[in-house]
Amino acid sequence: QVQLVESGGGSVQGGGSLRLSCAAPGYSDTSYCMGWFRQVTGKEREGVAAIFTGSGSTCYADSMKGRFTISQDNAKNTLYLQMNSPTPEDTGMYYCAIGRYKWCSVEETSVEYWGQGTQVTVS
Repeated sequence: QVQLVESGGGSVQGGGSLRLSCAAPGYSDTSYCMGWFRQVTGKEREGVAAIFTGSGSTCYADSMKGRFTISQDNAKNTLYLQMNSPTPEDTGMYYCAIGRYKWCSVEETSVEYWGQGTQVTVS
């Protein structure tokens, strides 16, 4: 059974930074789409960013471009989301996910496995 374990969430002041991590220990596929979704207060869940491990290609939701950076340590099967200077509007629950398609996607319909989520609070 595939498990995704998020960490790195918490509270940060405006102007600070935060890095979220997602580990997928034992996941055997060599190329897959892995990314982040979030649900902020008052809004529906939305895609944030993803990476296709087979090529290293990344994709971002339009509203996330230039604000967050996604990366992966393939040797550790660990995904990261770097949040530099987040704002209070970025406060919410962030979910790690693995998609079923062999390309980069931030569409929720592509998700095969979900993590439990990690809370991010920006003040």
